[in-house]
Amino acid sequence: MNASLSLGHTARMRPHIICHMIGSVDSRLLPSRWSPLAGETQDNALVIGERYKQVADRFGAEGFIIGRKTMEEFDGVISRTPAAPRAPATARSHHLARAPGQSVAVVVDPAGKLHYPDGTIDGDHLIAVLGQNVADEYLEELRVSGVSYVFAGPAGHDMGTAMQTLGEQFGLKLLLLEGGGIINGAFLQAGLIDEISVLIYPGIDGLSGVPNIFDHHGEADSRPAAGQTLRLLSTEVLEGGFVWIHYRVERL
Repeated sequence: MNASLSLGHTARMRPHIICHMIGSVDSRLLPSRWSPLAGETQDNALVIGERYKQVADRFGAEGFIIGRKTMEEFDGVISRTPAAPRAPATARSHHLARAPGQSVAVVVDPAGKLHYPDGTIDGDHLIAVLGQNVADEYLEELRVSGVSYVFAGPAGHDMGTAMQTLGEQFGLKLLLLEGGGIINGAFLQAGLIDEISVLIYPGIDGLSGVPNIFDHHGEADSRPAAGQTLRLLSTEVLEGGFVWIHYRVERL
């Protein structure tokens, strides 16, 4: 996503958003780089996945939000250079293909680069967050594939508007934000995060420049967390030395 995202205001009817992440002791996000678990005989990746899901399931969320690069890692999803943007960018209507009660996978893909084999990922209904200037042909492809979509302003960077649509038109009330550091940082700056849930893996990366839980790419004097404070809700030590920290984000 663009470093100069403008994600809009916090909408009253938007879903409650919990940023749920797992990171090393130094907050790095690439599990393949973390030092191994002490005394563990299972594969690290398996244990990490189990612990992460164990906590995520407690929230009872209706789905999750991720970015384009993360979605590219799913089987069957293809990324291509998008067609020329539609001009001028005019207001367009969202498309709802979700069955009532079906869990969702919301993917932020402003330029419409992703192509899907059908309307679900691992059983979750796909909802694409797009810019209003994507090509008509691309929207037709999503409709044929059974993918829902909402718009986030002309260039796809107004997440406040997109989240409001998910709440008001799709009826979603609780989502987990599971993005990379850039998306998480953008949602933080926009005031769209209501709770932060961090599962700390008992290991270290240690290398400078590796993606972090929050990685807002702003100017040197940018303060993406300005006007917000964290209220500790709970801490818990889980099996294997994992530590779960849960905060509520409060506006000043």
